[in-house]
Order: sequence, then structure tokens, then C-alpha cells
Amino acid sequence: MWQDNNSQYGAAPTHNSYYAQSPSSADSNTPLQFYGDQNQFYPGSRPSLEGNVGAQGSIGATGNIPAYGGNIQSTGGWWTAFGTGGFEGEPPLLEELGINFSHVQAKSLTVLNPWQRIDEHIMDDADLSGPLLFLVCFGIFLLFSGKPQFGYIYGVGLLGSASIYTILNLMSEQGIDAYRVTSVLGYCLLPMVGVGALSVMVTLNGSMGYMLSLLSILWCTYSASGIFVTVLRMSDQRLLVAYPVGLLYGCFALLSIFHVGPDTSKVVG
Repeated sequence: MWQDNNSQYGAAPTHNSYYAQSPSSADSNTPLQFYGDQNQFYPGSRPSLEGNVGAQGSIGATGNIPAYGGNIQSTGGWWTAFGTGGFEGEPPLLEELGINFSHVQAKSLTVLNPWQRIDEHIMDDADLSGPLLFLVCFGIFLLFSGKPQFGYIYGVGLLGSASIYTILNLMSEQGIDAYRVTSVLGYCLLPMVGVGALSVMVTLNGSMGYMLSLLSILWCTYSASGIFVTVLRMSDQRLLVAYPVGLLYGCFALLSIFHVGPDTSKVVG
């Protein structure tokens, strides 16, 4: 039995709802036809979408949905992962990680030209990206020359940085943190990295190697002591600062000249 929906729920249908014709008023062979307030739906026909407005704009009679808009950049090469990621105002990934190539270049040029005037605020933005790069390059060069000294480089660098940190804090009034001490010592290792690169092509266990190693020790010591006395404002104590720093770089020079550890070149049968 057909029951009227209005009497069942006790409310009249809304203006936007659809309702069916009563079977008594329609032919039994004719399927049910549903009517709306504006559009009619018949079997095999397509409703009109004109006038419907969505989140992306109006939909035409053809039913084509407009394309999405926005300021999304197209994907590029693998190097775009180190950029801003396509978002405006977003800092580069390397900058968020504390790697700034312009600062590394400026500090490296200061080490390579120690006779220029050193800015006392040069280590305000101390970092370890440059020192770690130089230490890895130094170890790789020694490895190519037949001297795998990675463990000794790490040990000498760690012990030397702790010793220099203690000495500088005992000598200066304002003091310096271990992070900046390690950064200065790592950047000033750059001339020693050049000696390690020469050890790949020529043998340093000779008079020429000794002279180059001595020159690199003096160069590294002069650069590091200059930065320390400028930052800590202790120019009258430069020789006292240069002495332990020179001993540290002397250990790195010995690693680049001599082979430390067991000799693996001879195989005992």
C-alpha cells in the first residue's frame, strides 16, 4: 500500500527535495519520474549543470570542471631539494641545517690571507660545516697516498680542541666556548689540507716534504692565533696562544708525512 510521506513524517517536503508521483495517477508501465524545483530527471537524459557553483568556480553546461589554480611550481631536478621547495618566503634547506656557503668562503679566504685585518665578529656565526669538510678531505687525501689515518685525525682533533679550549679559557677574561674553538681550528687546517693533497702526487718523506710541512704549520698557526687573539682581545699574548696551537698542527703534519700504525704494505707468507 502506498503511504504518503507527508502523513508519515508529519512535515511537508522542503523546496529542494525531490518527490515521486503516486502510482495511482501514473501508468503501471511507466517508470517513476522524479521532479525537482528547477531540473527534471528523465531516463536517458543528462541533467543541466549550468548555474551550479563549487569551490573552484562555476560549472558550465558541458560538465567540465575548471582546473585547479595556485602558485605551485613545477618539479625540477634533484638539486631543487636543497632549495625552498617551491614555497615563497621559505628559507633554503641548507640554511636551515646551518650550512652557509658564503660564510664558509669568507672564513676560508681569511685563513688563506692571514695578513689582512681580521674582523673581531668573524666567529659570531661559528659553524662546523667547513671544518668537517676540511677534515674529511684531509683524511681522503692521506688515504689516497697510502696512509689511512681517519682514527688518528679524529683523536688528535678531539684532544687538541679540548686542550686549546682549556688553555684559552685560563688565559682570557671573557672566555670562549668549545664550539667556536673547534670551528677556528678546523678552518685554519686548510693549508694542511693542501699539503695532504700534495702527498697524493709526491712523497713528503724528504727535504721538500719537511719544508712544505713546516710552512703549513706556520701558516695554520699564524691564522688560528690571529683569530683567537682578535676575538678574545688578547693581542699581547699571541705567542703564548700560538705555541700550543702550533703543537697541534705539528701532529697533523706528522700524520701527513709518516705512516702511523702497522705497515700493511708487506704481506707475510
